[in-house]
Amino acid sequence: MELHHHHRTEVHMDAAAKHHAPPKSWHEYRAKTKGPWALPFYAIDWACAHVAYRVGQWSILRVLEHAGSFSILVAVIFWIAEAPERTQQRHYQAWQVINTAQGKGGSGGRLDALEQLNEDHVPLVGVDVAEAYLQDIKLEKAELRRASFRAADLRNAHLKSAKIEDASFRSANLRGADLRNAYLTGTEFIDADMEDVNLAGANLRGANFAKADLRGVDLSSVNEWQSIESMNLANIDGIKNPPKDFVVWALSKGAVQFKSTQAWNAAIHRADEEDGKN
Repeated sequence: MELHHHHRTEVHMDAAAKHHAPPKSWHEYRAKTKGPWALPFYAIDWACAHVAYRVGQWSILRVLEHAGSFSILVAVIFWIAEAPERTQQRHYQAWQVINTAQGKGGSGGRLDALEQLNEDHVPLVGVDVAEAYLQDIKLEKAELRRASFRAADLRNAHLKSAKIEDASFRSANLRGADLRNAYLTGTEFIDADMEDVNLAGANLRGANFAKADLRGVDLSSVNEWQSIESMNLANIDGIKNPPKDFVVWALSKGAVQFKSTQAWNAAIHRADEEDGKN
């Protein structure tokens, strides 16, 4: 082992000595030329080699070489130390995007901003993205208590295991959204389009589905459905995997079953007229 280490040390020293060895004499350099036409180029190369050798002997250059490596180390340390500040700035910019676009249609950058905040585990309590275009948004396990998604486009949204208590999805488009295992306690879905939404395992305590389109909704293993606040005129035609007695219970609470959207809208219109008379 010692011999091997000694050999490596000698090789390193030989390489270093070769690197710092003075250049060959002009006579030796000139002997390598292949013709008179190449002589000027060899002369320039020989002169540069001498200059490089002389400059290479300066101690300041070796100091600068080590200083360069040290500067890189210091830069890395500062970059790591400033990471929390950069994260805070990123969050501030995301909230600025969300708040600036409040009350406006389209995305306005809100989709990316919301996803970024959720990825960093920032609570989105009380966020207001009414009327925003948020199709395919990924907010799994998001903290969305008291959030407003009123009239927002949330088709195919990923909201699995999200906490959405006391939020509003009034008149929102949630077609094909994934709300599996979501906490929907006290949340309103009045007039919402929830066709083919996956509600498997969701907690529905106190949720309001009045006039919501629930056709094709998956209700596998939903929790506390008997505590739903309202099913009045909710269309439950073709719901999938409903709990035992759910359909009978829902119809007794004012839910309806219409395959035709036109017929369902007509029933809602008649009910609204009756309410107006009363």
